[in-house]
Amino acid sequence: MGRVSPLPPPGPLRTLAYATLVNTVGAGLWLAGGALYLTRDVGLSATSVGAGLTVAGLVGLSASVPLGALADRSDPRTLRAVLQVGQAVAALAYLLVGSFPAFLAVAVPEALLATGNLAVRAALVAAVGGPDGRVHAFATLRAVANLGITVGTALAGIALAVDTHRAYQVLVVGNAATYLLSAALLLRLPPQPATDGARRTPGAPRRGGRGGPLRDGRFLAVSGASAVLSTHVTVLVLVVPLWTVDRAGAPPPVVSAVLLANTILTVLLAVRLSRGAERAAPAARKLRRAGLVLAAATPLYAVTGVLPVLPAVVLLLVATAVWTVGDLWHGAAGAGLAYDLAPPGAIGAYQGADGLLAGLAQALGRGLLTLLVLGSGPVGWLVLGVVFAAAGLAAPALTRRAVAHRPAPRARPVGVPG
Repeated sequence: MGRVSPLPPPGPLRTLAYATLVNTVGAGLWLAGGALYLTRDVGLSATSVGAGLTVAGLVGLSASVPLGALADRSDPRTLRAVLQVGQAVAALAYLLVGSFPAFLAVAVPEALLATGNLAVRAALVAAVGGPDGRVHAFATLRAVANLGITVGTALAGIALAVDTHRAYQVLVVGNAATYLLSAALLLRLPPQPATDGARRTPGAPRRGGRGGPLRDGRFLAVSGASAVLSTHVTVLVLVVPLWTVDRAGAPPPVVSAVLLANTILTVLLAVRLSRGAERAAPAARKLRRAGLVLAAATPLYAVTGVLPVLPAVVLLLVATAVWTVGDLWHGAAGAGLAYDLAPPGAIGAYQGADGLLAGLAQALGRGLLTLLVLGSGPVGWLVLGVVFAAAGLAAPALTRRAVAHRPAPRARPVGVPG
């Protein structure tokens, strides 16, 4: 492959990349067509679909830490494949939805499987990449995922253009099929046994603190700062499109151009901008940089609301390019911190806690950020920039506290092999 390809060289990471690519093609199909299937074909109201997805998303967050902890004690490869088979069943169950209660009965278990699977995926990425390569692997898979979602969204456009019952059914079945194919690809990876820290003999003390990640206050403080910055996802996919049309006065196709610019830059730069985030201290500095860069993009977005349309469109694209750099630095730094601050035998559980906080921040951010920016105009953008800068600037000090109180690794007895 050429250098611009997001696919890594042959090996376990490439197999994982293929599984991710297939899975995210399905995600793109459902992301673009799921809401229209539920409203136009099933007949649910847009309000009930939005409410149901919100409820399901919040309930689904409860699976993040338990399934992440399960990945620490078992083979994350096999566990993720099993979860994806479950997701395929849940995806097919949408064909049976005919009412709001039936929709909830499908959406809630699907959200539990999907959210828990993110923590399992993080544990699998750590196992495949190893301590020195897991952030690189995370960034590689993010680039691949963006490519897969783009392909899936384009394919969904065919079903949406046809706009028939059969076309929507094909979309649903196609999404389910990608889960099964991805699971089959995952099983081509070598088994990934539980780490030494997760395999405990009965009565042995638990490593990594009492009560797990949800009682590790110093880790949660670092993860909380990262979670605040993670709302950049909500800003880009919800606030920026609404601002582009309603405040900047740009035609709707500009929204697609803005999101496409983000996708292309992510595919090209995700791996390059992830370098140097494998350990906690440099990852914290990268998180600080991410907060400051995201903050620097907010006045650019704010100015587009008072410019003529053509310069506003140009500045929207420039602001999105700056935003994407901050986005990518945050993704790599957040992953590096969650990995390196976790005890060796609890990576999945700690990644689950990190995902839980990010999920809560994004769920709350949908309403709060829309109200802040669209309700307050340019001032709202500036307030958001201050919040992002503050979260980024706090990260190094919070990380130093977490590292200073991290238990020292146990010494291996003389003569015991590594």
